[in-house]
Amino acid sequence: MTNGRVNPAQELAHQGITGLGNVYYNFLEHSLVEEAVKRGEGRLGKGGAFLVSTGQFTGRSPKDKHVVRTASVENTIWWDNNAPMPPEGFDRLHADMLAHMKGRDYFVQDLYAGADPVHRLDVRVVTELAWHGLFIRHLLRRPDRAELDSFVPEWTIINCPSFKADPARHGCRSETVIAFHFDKKLILIANTAYAGENKKSVFTLLNYILPEKGVMPMHCSANHAIGNPVDTAVFFGLSGTGKTTLSAAPDRILIGDDEHGWSDRGSFNFEGGCYAKTINLDPEAEPEIYATTHHFSTVVENMVYDPETLELDFTDDSLTANTRCAYPLDFISNASATGLGGHPKNIIMLTCDAFGVLPPISRLTPAQAMYHFLSGFTAKVAGTERGVTEPQPTFSTCFGAPFMPRRPEVYGKLLQAKIAKHGATCWLVNTGWTGGAYGTGKRMPIKATRALLSAALDGSLATVEFRRDPNFGFDVPVAVPGVDTALLDPRNTWSDKGGYDAQAMKLVEMFSKNFEQYVPFIDEDVKAAAIG
Repeated sequence: MTNGRVNPAQELAHQGITGLGNVYYNFLEHSLVEEAVKRGEGRLGKGGAFLVSTGQFTGRSPKDKHVVRTASVENTIWWDNNAPMPPEGFDRLHADMLAHMKGRDYFVQDLYAGADPVHRLDVRVVTELAWHGLFIRHLLRRPDRAELDSFVPEWTIINCPSFKADPARHGCRSETVIAFHFDKKLILIANTAYAGENKKSVFTLLNYILPEKGVMPMHCSANHAIGNPVDTAVFFGLSGTGKTTLSAAPDRILIGDDEHGWSDRGSFNFEGGCYAKTINLDPEAEPEIYATTHHFSTVVENMVYDPETLELDFTDDSLTANTRCAYPLDFISNASATGLGGHPKNIIMLTCDAFGVLPPISRLTPAQAMYHFLSGFTAKVAGTERGVTEPQPTFSTCFGAPFMPRRPEVYGKLLQAKIAKHGATCWLVNTGWTGGAYGTGKRMPIKATRALLSAALDGSLATVEFRRDPNFGFDVPVAVPGVDTALLDPRNTWSDKGGYDAQAMKLVEMFSKNFEQYVPFIDEDVKAAAIG
């Protein structure tokens, strides 16, 4: 059965997928919603949003991600960060999954990853759940109907939540598995219904493929000035640091909320949609994202709602703190129609500092930017990964270690070269705690963060007085119009100044210890910029 080309079974047979039940090929949003409701995968909410629970797994399973160890990737994969899988284990996993799939219905979506046609990846996603087809149709880029006639997938993802892997037989860690085979251009996902695994698998692919083309893949959101794509800003950061919220500024055009590339042609979105956190979503502070939760076909994940009125409870994290909604970019009124931007003029590195030490904004030299990019300091926010129930300080290199198949220096040197060539200004922005560490202080006011970012992006922040931070050596503004001056000096927000000094010293030591692993691979100016 198909909304697109005929003979979908023949198409899949070329990839060894045979004996399936019904195949729903390139169904559009309304048909996917209809099938998902009919199959009891979830229910319609207000406005036609699709409300779903992902079951046991409400976040990614990074420890269950594997790369098949073959000669072609032996010397290019960062094996300390990517668990190897033997080729024979993958082959058994693939065969066992195909046998499990026989007689069952599946949904196929042929999609693009990458708004720049020169660097895009053509991906086929085969999913057991109709709503997974809807999710990935939102998150990747949708070909025109005519383009499907000549679509040939470069990579295929097979996602089968009902299949359980066998660690002894398949060479994996647990019954849950996300396995990449770069020679076969195939990804297998099993025993997890968390839809984010589909999205991040594609990101991981691009993180491996694009650097060889001189393209910098970035875990960042991006926007540009209205009517001026040359004035582009990118926002690096892990989940929970504010990428989606801060890039969706009403006075700028949203390019995308999570994954982008930076080529010699400029910047481009990898995706065609957004995957926004909804916990404590404020209709006044984030009206456009809030509105998407009541829009037809938006996927609303793991949110508690009234079974009679269907009212969503944005404060209830009893299922998970990682409540999310997935929707296409055109649900946001100021989103870019092309997904393209210029070379970034400003680079913002977002961190959620649970220690309460870092200022709300700091200006970085290029060497300092490289230091903080490789460090990737933040706090893991509750719910984003399994087992994380409260903010945990962590260093996630390149602000996205779970998605980096290559060594961090590969991405660091690419970014360093592009900053040098295009003259971007770099900023470190703390969206974490102020007035004390987590448990004592409070989250940085979003109004202050937005005011500081606006000043950075419009150039007015460059004209204010700066002081040198005694702990990290970067420049910190002394006073900014519209922002409480007390916030700009984090030590002054603490009632216990000695407590602040102790926390700052602890954080500096953590940075230094973490950075030792990169010292053999970096330039002298980055080493000199390491601390203070």
